[in-house]
Formats: sequence, C-alpha cells, structure tokens
Amino acid sequence: MKVRQAIISGYFKAGDRLVERSLCDELGVSRTVVREVIRYLEAEGLIENLPKKGPIVARLTWEVAQQIYSIRQLLESAAAEDCARTATAEDKQALHTRLMRIASASEHHDDIERVEASQAFYETLFSIAEHHIAWEIVQRLNSRISRLRALTLRSPERQVAGFERMSRIYAAVEASNPQQAREAVIQHLTEAAQLAKTILTTEE
Repeated sequence: MKVRQAIISGYFKAGDRLVERSLCDELGVSRTVVREVIRYLEAEGLIENLPKKGPIVARLTWEVAQQIYSIRQLLESAAAEDCARTATAEDKQALHTRLMRIASASEHHDDIERVEASQAFYETLFSIAEHHIAWEIVQRLNSRISRLRALTLRSPERQVAGFERMSRIYAAVEASNPQQAREAVIQHLTEAAQLAKTILTTEE
C-alpha cells in the first residue's frame, strides 16, 4: 500500500494532513478507495482523524514507542531462544535466506525493502519457534514497528548496523545457542530503543 510506505519512509511526516483529493490524484484512485485506505491505516495506528481537521499522520511519541519496544523485547527474545533451541538445518537455511535479503537491501540503501526484509526475518524466526500467537500480536503492531525501524535506520547515530545485529541473532541460531540468541535480540532492541528515544524526545 503506497500510503503506508509513504508514512513509514517519512515522505508523509507526523502531523501532515492527508487531503483526499490530493491522494486521489497521486494514486489515481477514487475517493471511496482513499477513504478505505485511511480507515485501514487509522486502525493500524498510522493515521489519526481529528475533528475539524480530518486525517493526519499520527504522531509517534516516545511513550508509545517505549511500550512497543518493551513488547518486542519480551516476544522476540523468547522466540529467538526457542528458535535456536529447535531449528533444523533446513530452518537455519530459510533464516539465512531472509538475512541475505536484508544484506541486499542494505547494500542498495533501500529503506523500505530493509524494513520489509527485517519483518520477513522475524516472521521466519517466530515460525521456526512455533510462537504463532506471539507473532499475531507482533503483526498488529507491525506498521508502527516498521515506522520505528525506518526512523532508526535513517539515523547517523546508529552505533551498530541493523544487518550486523541481525547477523548476530542468526549466528546464535545457527550455533544452536538459545541464551546467545536471546541476548542478541535484547542488545539489538535496547540500542534501537535508546536511539528512538533520542530522536523522538528531540522532536517532541
């Protein structure tokens, strides 16, 4: 969905008004389609509908981001631990394929593809761990998670590249080391949360 990508990539910034007529012209679709898209993205937490102002890009605050990172850390660290414990050689190959997709996106500096590739990596990790309900919870947050990923990916203050962090998670799974996998996820998300806090509190 182009509007979602435009919000995640930062083309539409927090607080920007989303004018139906302009979106119809840009997307080449009817107002009915645009209204449906807006309703869908509002449900995902990417858009707010304000009285007398209409739809705007939702503001992403540190308070919201902090809760998202806390949920991610709990669910992703547990999934990584079980993934490392149970992954077969075939599972590890599937996860490695997802990792290489992240590498390719990073090499081409394609932020949207990097976000989508990261999501595919985690989906595979949760699937191998058989944490299906946990993944359903993550999916409900995925639009806001993707927005945070794109935000931190663009920051020059990022201490360790996302691909390197994901590589550490994969290496722990490949080595069948549950504790190392758990710690790699926690380190990755702790750094990302600290970076997001710096960016979002500055913007506020």
